[in-house]
Amino acid sequence: MDGGNQSTVSEFVLLGLGHSWSMQVLLFMIFLILYLIIVSGNIVIVTLIITDPHLHSPMYFFLANLSFVDMWLSSVTTPKMISDFLRENKIISFAGCMCQIFFAHFIAASEMVLLVVMAYDRYVAICKPLHYSSIMSLQRCTGLVVSSWTIGFVLAMSHLFVIAQLPFCGPREIDSFFCDMPLVIKLACMDSKNLDMSMNVECGVVGITCFILLLISYTYILLSVLQSSRTGAPKALSTYSTPVTVVVTFFVPCIFIYVCPLNITWLNKFLAVFYSVYTPLLNPAIYTMRNKEMKIAMKRLGRYYMSSQGKI
Repeated sequence: MDGGNQSTVSEFVLLGLGHSWSMQVLLFMIFLILYLIIVSGNIVIVTLIITDPHLHSPMYFFLANLSFVDMWLSSVTTPKMISDFLRENKIISFAGCMCQIFFAHFIAASEMVLLVVMAYDRYVAICKPLHYSSIMSLQRCTGLVVSSWTIGFVLAMSHLFVIAQLPFCGPREIDSFFCDMPLVIKLACMDSKNLDMSMNVECGVVGITCFILLLISYTYILLSVLQSSRTGAPKALSTYSTPVTVVVTFFVPCIFIYVCPLNITWLNKFLAVFYSVYTPLLNPAIYTMRNKEMKIAMKRLGRYYMSSQGKI
């Protein structure tokens, strides 16, 4: 990253989401509030799961990791986007741009694999309940989480190694609010069609594979629940609408940006905001408001806080 690239292009210009000052101020307020909710909401979930012994199970272990990943997924691009709303010149250094590309793909790929791991956990819990504790041991759960981070790291490093070596000599404007890999590749001083295609294939191997595995897993689980208890069909549909909603809102934008790009600027911006802001916001809301044990844990924490305040 400190090679000849930076001698020709040392920084990029982000065009952002809006142009008028009033729109910029409005977007600043909206995304600042959303980001604070994302960070605080996911911190609450992680804290609850760590501190409450009733939540020390594989399912909540994975949920805590998902909340941690979501918090950082949003933090890769959102703080920079929020600060840029109040700046006329939205500049990002070459090194900063490469860091955004690396961490965005590192965390996003890790989350994709983690969602598959969570589906596997639910499959074992429902379809093999008698063997659940032996199969989903702490050692295996930790290994699965480490594997998700490892896959994300390897994928992101492969992208960074290629993109950081590209020759950039201008133009340097990126029509987005962060350094999006396909847009940065197009700025290279070379024919980038083959490289862009190879990157799409690489992203597709991870993204499409995880998406298909998730659809198959949740379909199989849902069918198993319906067959075992026909009277519980409404409850089963309600329960599994939660993870399916999260999966769809995360994977669909990623697929249309990196695997099957539509090349429509405003739509790409909307999809990028969707998976980097809306999905991390959706997870804490869904998993706390629709999870009975999480609600009870929050009440216990609230009672503990109130009692401790009363003793002061």
